[in-house]
Amino acid sequence: MSYPDQVPARRPAAVTTAVTLLGLMALAAGVYAVTTLLALGGTIDRFRVAAAGTAADPGDVDGVVRLLRFSTIGAAVLTVLVALLLVGLAGGLLARRRAARIGIWAVCGLGLLAGGCALVALVGQRARPLRLGAGDRGVADLFGTLDDAYPSWWLPVNGAVSVAQALGYLAVAGLLMLPPANAWFATRRSVPPASAPPHPAAPWAYPVSDLPHGAAAPVPPTSEPPHGAAAPVPPTSEPPPGAAASAPPPR
Repeated sequence: MSYPDQVPARRPAAVTTAVTLLGLMALAAGVYAVTTLLALGGTIDRFRVAAAGTAADPGDVDGVVRLLRFSTIGAAVLTVLVALLLVGLAGGLLARRRAARIGIWAVCGLGLLAGGCALVALVGQRARPLRLGAGDRGVADLFGTLDDAYPSWWLPVNGAVSVAQALGYLAVAGLLMLPPANAWFATRRSVPPASAPPHPAAPWAYPVSDLPHGAAAPVPPTSEPPHGAAAPVPPTSEPPPGAAASAPPPR
């Protein structure tokens, strides 16, 4: 007998694909964080060399360097934490936990928002550079120099990461909304126990209606002797009284 509301035992392909995408996104986030930290030293060196030819105060240069270090390290740490969160949620999906699917949807929404904001900031950084007043000319030169201190691949890679992040979150959220995924995360219902097989009828039993007219129903066999009969004597190895013992066979 089949039960249509029973949860399928095999993991759907949509859930497996979503878990794979989450793993790839976590790996890419870790690689991006490490690459950003490795590029930080060269960016600071190029910035200091370029800032020496401007009218900026040395204190302002040190302040921009501290800001650059703090923002880069903070972004790398946040990226690693997000990668660990994605790995944990992927494990929850494999364990068929509905809370993990809800958490994935929340992370996808926040990830789309963060990726969109980062993409807008990158485009705005190139389209409209920072403009300050005449008294802050040195600070404006520092920020312009900072843009040129980044590696040449910095802007294209960050733009590609933002777009790939948005597409990945959209794909994962869509896969977890498919009907097979809904059935996989559905609440398990108890399956009714199978009925016990009927006991086989005794070989001597048969319907009473098949007996001849006036005949009595048969009595089931019993291991006890009839009333008044002597109980059987178990065999013994000793001869009866008065009988001669049998001689052993000749060798």
